[in-house]
Amino acid sequence: MTAAATHPVVAELIERHQPTLTRAVEATTARDYWSPYPEFPKAYGETGQADGQAAFEALLGSVFALAGQPTDGELVGGESSPYGIELGVSYPHTEAEALIGALELARPGWAAAGPAARAAVCVEILARINARSHEFAHAVMHTTGQAYGMAFQAGGPHAQDRGLEAVAYAFIEQTRLPQQASWSKPQGKRDPLTMVKEFVPVPRGLALLIGCNTFPTWNGYPGLFASLATGNPVLVKPHPRATLPLALTVQVAREVLAEAGFDPNLVCLAAEHEGSTIAATLAVRPEVKIIDYTGSTGFGDWLEANAEQAQVYTEKAGVNSVLIESTDNYRGMLANLAFSLSLYSGQMCTTPQNLLIPRTGVRTEEGGKSYDEVVTDLAAAIEGLLADDARAAAILGAVVNPGVLGRTVRAAGGEYGELALAPRVVTSPEFPAATVRTPALVKVDADKPDDRAAFLSECFGPVSFVVAVESAEAAVELLGRTVREQGAMTAAGYTVDDAVEAALVATCLDAGVSLSLNLTGGVYANQTAAFSDLHGTGANPAANAAYCDGAFVASRFRTVEVRRHS
Repeated sequence: MTAAATHPVVAELIERHQPTLTRAVEATTARDYWSPYPEFPKAYGETGQADGQAAFEALLGSVFALAGQPTDGELVGGESSPYGIELGVSYPHTEAEALIGALELARPGWAAAGPAARAAVCVEILARINARSHEFAHAVMHTTGQAYGMAFQAGGPHAQDRGLEAVAYAFIEQTRLPQQASWSKPQGKRDPLTMVKEFVPVPRGLALLIGCNTFPTWNGYPGLFASLATGNPVLVKPHPRATLPLALTVQVAREVLAEAGFDPNLVCLAAEHEGSTIAATLAVRPEVKIIDYTGSTGFGDWLEANAEQAQVYTEKAGVNSVLIESTDNYRGMLANLAFSLSLYSGQMCTTPQNLLIPRTGVRTEEGGKSYDEVVTDLAAAIEGLLADDARAAAILGAVVNPGVLGRTVRAAGGEYGELALAPRVVTSPEFPAATVRTPALVKVDADKPDDRAAFLSECFGPVSFVVAVESAEAAVELLGRTVREQGAMTAAGYTVDDAVEAALVATCLDAGVSLSLNLTGGVYANQTAAFSDLHGTGANPAANAAYCDGAFVASRFRTVEVRRHS
C-alpha cells in the first residue's frame, strides 16, 4: 500500500468508489449498456436545473477563481454565447514557464500515489462534476451552441462516462502485472536462485490537453482522466471560445486533489486570448510528454510532426459516408438520416457528410426509388422534422462559429453544387439572437471533377452531399477510398443485400473505420456509447487513437522493474 492510500481522505475514497471502479472495469469487457451517471435531467432533483442555471449565471461577468494556481496578474477571456447572451467571464493568465514549474513540482507525490489511490481520486472528481451536471450543461450550451438537452447529456453524463471509462482502462493497464512476484530458478543440486521482483508503473510526464470548441468536455475528459489516472499532471489548454466548461473541470479537480492531500497544481488551466499561440509553445516544451488534441487537421498534423518529445493523441477532420443501396424500412431510414444530419447542426465529427446513392436507384419495401426520389424524400423528412421552430432549435442548437455559418451561406448560393434543400433561418423562441440554420442538401455526381472537389473534403457544419454513383460496388469503393485518403470517424450503410453488406464490412475493416448498418430506430450513426462503442479507431487519418481502449492509456506510463535477491 502506498503512503497516499493511508491518507484518511484517500482511504475513504478508495473504499467508497471501489464498487464503481469494479463495475467500470467489468463494463469494458461486457460491452453492454452501463453508466453510473443518469442522463435524464430530472434525476438530479426537482430544483436541479434551476440550481444549475443559477450557479451558471453567478459566473457571468466574474473573475474565475483558481485558488493556488500561479498567475501573472493578467486576466484573459472573451467568450461569447452563440445564443447571444454576454458571458463576460475572465480567467487568470499564467506564463508557460510558471505553469510548467508548478506542474513539475506537483508531479512526484502523484506519481508515487499508485493506481488505486489515483483512480479513487479521479472517480471522486467525476462524481462531483456529475452532481453539478446542470451547471456544466449551461456552460457547454453557451460556449458551444449545443441545445440544452444535448449539452446536458453530451457535455454532462456522457462526457463523464468517457472520463470514467478512461480511468477504468488506466487501472486495468497499470495493474496488469503484479506489484510483486517471487522468482525461483532451480539449480540442480545447488540451492535455487531466488529473487523478489517489483513492477512499478511510472508516469510518462506532464500531459497537455488542447480542448476543442464543439465538445470541450466530451472530447476532453478521455485524455484528461487517462493522463491523471496514470500519474501524470495535466495542463488544460481550452479553446478560447469554450474555456468555461474546462475551467469548471479544473476547479473541481483542484478541490478534490487538495482535500486528498495532493498538490492541486497537478491540474492547471492555461487560459488564453483567441489568436494566442500558447498551444504551439507548450506543445514543444521538453517537459510535455503527452498531448491530447481535438481540432483541425492542420494543427493536428503540425503537432504530430513537431512535438517529437511527446506521445501525441489526435482527433482531426474526416469525411463520413453513408451507402444507401436498399432498405426494408424506407421511412425509418429517412427519419434516422434526417435526425443524424440535423443534430447540433451537423457540428459533430461523426455527422454523415456524403450520402452515396446508385444512379439506378434504391430498392425498398415500397418498391424501387430513383436517386431523385430518395433525395426529394430525404429533404422532405428533414423539413418535416424541423418544421416547428421551437423543436428545430432544440435539435439544431446554434452555429458555433463564423466558419460554419460561411459554409451554409456558400451552400445556399450554389457554390458546392445543385441545392436539393436550402438551409433556412430558424428563430429560437427562447434566444432570438441565436444563429440557427437548418441543413443544406447538395446534389453532386461522383464522376464530375468539380463535384468531387466539393464533397471529398470536410465541410463541417449543416451541409451534406447526396452523391450519385454508378453502382453499389462503386459506392463501396468510393467510401473506402475516402476513408483512406481523407479519414472518417464513422461510416454507415443501408442494404438488405448480403453481398453488398459483406463488401461494405470488408472495406470498412480494411480502411479502419467503424460501421453502422441499417439504423432506423433511436440509435444514430453520429452517436456512441461509452463502455460499449469505440469512438474512432486510430486506423485512418481522422484520428490516431480511439476512445477508449487499452492503447489509449498504455503509453501514458511505463513499467519499471526493481529486483532483489530474496
